[in-house]
Amino acid sequence: MGCAGFTCSKHALCALNILYVMVSLLMIGIAAWGKWFGLVSSFQVVGGVIGVGVFLFFVALAGLIGAMKHHQVLLFFYMIVLFMVFIVQFSVSSACLAINREQQDHLLEVGWNNSRSTQRDVEKSINCCGFRQVDPNGTCDAACFPNHSCLPCADKIQEHAGKVLRFVGGIGLFFSFTEILGVWLTYRYRNQKDPRANPSAFL
Repeated sequence: MGCAGFTCSKHALCALNILYVMVSLLMIGIAAWGKWFGLVSSFQVVGGVIGVGVFLFFVALAGLIGAMKHHQVLLFFYMIVLFMVFIVQFSVSSACLAINREQQDHLLEVGWNNSRSTQRDVEKSINCCGFRQVDPNGTCDAACFPNHSCLPCADKIQEHAGKVLRFVGGIGLFFSFTEILGVWLTYRYRNQKDPRANPSAFL
């Protein structure tokens, strides 16, 4: 049977969903590891990453079960959810790749001001204090603070922000195309007849 056949579509869809399951478990594991070892103290960040990982896990699980059993209802809902995820992820990835330096500065400052735990994580990890200027009378977790040798964090963050956004945008764009591939595979697979089924039965 050629690659356009029922078995090939089934195996391709199963392989794609196994990949999604592995990615979701990796996301959950990395977030939990970062929280456990104190690399990230913000519960919102860790909870958000774990939440996305759990959501992706259940979507991939539904797709895997639907593909293995050729379950029409599961495959339909999987296709709809995956298409919605594709739209959101493609939009966010495109925004990450298209954002300019002024927009980056604004978003970084907003993020900095919204979370004290994120400020502490950044100050400790890249050894800086404050966003635009160092407050000698304030508190800072950076190792350089007792020596009064700290620099503001804005410049240091900006050095890495562009690279991180391009990396995240590129990875997101890659996975968004695998998602549209999954939608197409699911649509095609739903409309194929199982060769082992009764030829007179409905799909």
